[in-house]
Amino acid sequence: MTVSNAVRLYLKNRPYMIEALETGIANVSSVARVVQRKLGTGSHAAVKAAIRRYAGELRERRASIELRALPVLKDNRITLLDGISVIVSKMKLEIENDAEVKAGPYFVYLTRKPLESAHAEWEGGIVKVNENCSAIIISSGEKLENVPGVVAFLTSVLAENEINIVEFISCYTETIIAVRREDALRTYQLLSEITHAGGGGGKA
Repeated sequence: MTVSNAVRLYLKNRPYMIEALETGIANVSSVARVVQRKLGTGSHAAVKAAIRRYAGELRERRASIELRALPVLKDNRITLLDGISVIVSKMKLEIENDAEVKAGPYFVYLTRKPLESAHAEWEGGIVKVNENCSAIIISSGEKLENVPGVVAFLTSVLAENEINIVEFISCYTETIIAVRREDALRTYQLLSEITHAGGGGGKA
């Protein structure tokens, strides 16, 4: 395997390094020293050159995704739902909710109902509950389904700002991102800036 291929494979298995290179946060020389030490192959100059080429490709790819994504997201409607709980269950629950998704053996619910109202028969069926969350709903046009990279662009923006996504649901033209309540306003502002919908969103 060539040094270039070894470097690419190493970085592909470490998404945090790729993210740092994509955004230009990481110093290429520092990354090269780490990669060379871990791989135990190639000179520092060769590893650095391989990383620089790969970083350039990543930035070009990122720019291409952004170029495609922004027109799709422009003037989308954004709604913020506060006081959300995210429930993951092994069984279907009869609960008033703002979103319900079946994912493999699990059901995912976004609800604003107090969890103390849960029925006793649910015990043992609920796998995980995240309380004190907020949901940001992005309503897009039908082009969303046909343009690759839009969802990746949205999630990368949040990752760069160290915002953790509790739950992510994408269905047809609706994208729902659940975050911790303390991250809700910052998430809303970031996504509003992207979609140029700062004045067109709403809160519920």
